[in-house]
Amino acid sequence: MFRWFERRQVYHPSKTLGLKPADLNWPFDDISFGTADGVRLNGWFFPCLGPSRWSNWTVLICHGNAGNVSHRLKWYSILLDLGLNVFAFDYRGYGRSEGTPSEAGTYHDADAALDWLRQNRRPPRQVIALGESLGGAIAAELAIREPSLGGIILQSTFTSVADLGVELFPWLPVRWLNTIKYDTVAKLPLIQPPMMVMHSRGDRLIRFRHAERNYAAARSPKLFWEISGDHNEQPGFDSPQIRCGVEQFLRMLEAEPTPTTKP
Repeated sequence: MFRWFERRQVYHPSKTLGLKPADLNWPFDDISFGTADGVRLNGWFFPCLGPSRWSNWTVLICHGNAGNVSHRLKWYSILLDLGLNVFAFDYRGYGRSEGTPSEAGTYHDADAALDWLRQNRRPPRQVIALGESLGGAIAAELAIREPSLGGIILQSTFTSVADLGVELFPWLPVRWLNTIKYDTVAKLPLIQPPMMVMHSRGDRLIRFRHAERNYAAARSPKLFWEISGDHNEQPGFDSPQIRCGVEQFLRMLEAEPTPTTKP
């Protein structure tokens, strides 16, 4: 029963697509690709249109534990407006992807998404892995497996499932029993690509202290960017703080003079 409860807390997949990529009024490719262990996944690729300072960069979206790719269109809008390419994919068991989610499985899924980009002439050094919440832990593992990744963004990401579980369920012996680890903070000192940590002090699910610990554990170069809103409040297309933060990180990747922290 505890194993069932643990999985229900970590994974909330939805097979129902909400918004469609066409709702962005942007050209896209509906992608089907396979993982190393034989699972078929679904993803959406949005190309940069026209000349752009960052048209060579692609953002690989590792979304959170709920919903599917159709619930992050506002994020895609921000990135596309900045002149970036965007590849969003669903983990196994989410959206139109096959299989059942698991920790090892989600790591395989991110590997496969990066491989698809590599096969389509988008090398890892020009890829930024953007992990939202649970996706931050998956992006961190991806950055260890692929050290040549161009950059990594952790948005509203926990230090580990065990740390979060202790906060949410203090009456349970979480650290003794949990099997789903997603130990983000332990991986950060091993990650070589530049990193940005984005978090809100108003996040009532994953508290701000998780971001502070993650940032402290990460290697330089790194950038901390504070955003606003609760955990499940999606950033909007007109969110200047989000767009400004991503743009600052892109400038850092280009090795231009830029501050490494923001008050």
